[in-house]
Amino acid sequence: MEHIVEIQGVRIGEGTPKICVSLTGSTQAELNAEAKSLVDIELDIAEWRVDFFDEVEQVESVLAQLKELRELLGEIPLVFTFRSAREGGQRELPQDLYIQLNMAVAASGHADLIDIELMIGDDVVRELAAEIHRLGASTIISNHDFHETPAREELVSRLRRAHELGADLPKIAVMPQHPGDVLALLAATYEVSSQLQAPIITMSMGKMGAVSRIAGEAFGSAVTFGAAKKASAPGQIAVSELRSMLNTLHD
Repeated sequence: MEHIVEIQGVRIGEGTPKICVSLTGSTQAELNAEAKSLVDIELDIAEWRVDFFDEVEQVESVLAQLKELRELLGEIPLVFTFRSAREGGQRELPQDLYIQLNMAVAASGHADLIDIELMIGDDVVRELAAEIHRLGASTIISNHDFHETPAREELVSRLRRAHELGADLPKIAVMPQHPGDVLALLAATYEVSSQLQAPIITMSMGKMGAVSRIAGEAFGSAVTFGAAKKASAPGQIAVSELRSMLNTLHD
């Protein structure tokens, strides 16, 4: 792969797919306990799913908690993600607050990667990604469908669009209805990663799609999500098991 995304010394797109684990606590105490527990787990990247956080609408509270997480996690790369309810998250935010929150996090310097939802609109995504880059953070531009798997051509189109709008890491996660949907996701992954020669993140969810979390490397997916205590999406595999499987396939 020609292009590598390097965050805190972790080279995404090189070697074994990197394992990301999500923090999903709703309170300061829960989040800090989760962060402390991750230090002893063999993960590569942590993600704060801030949509689970009770005080998510209070930007100053979010920034204070983010600073604590940054200190607790040390040099572990940290992704900041607000996942909207329409894409499988816990709640919705007004668009102006969503933009304000992500901008404030980028300006804080405490998040390495910021997730932007592709479907909020091309102009908003493009401008937000450009400003996040200006402030020194990297971007994931993502799309999630918890109901079905679009056709392969549509999967390819969305991943390319994310790249064109400024994603350092385009991401798509979809729900399969039959095994052919998993094949469509893997085929789209191979097509886009081969053309871009850059890392992308893809997964097919649920039990049927679990194979994509393990074998994604063969098709070009550079990051996979594992569960520490609580899975943040259907089909996530425990980190220890996932690490063993990935190492076996990579050797």
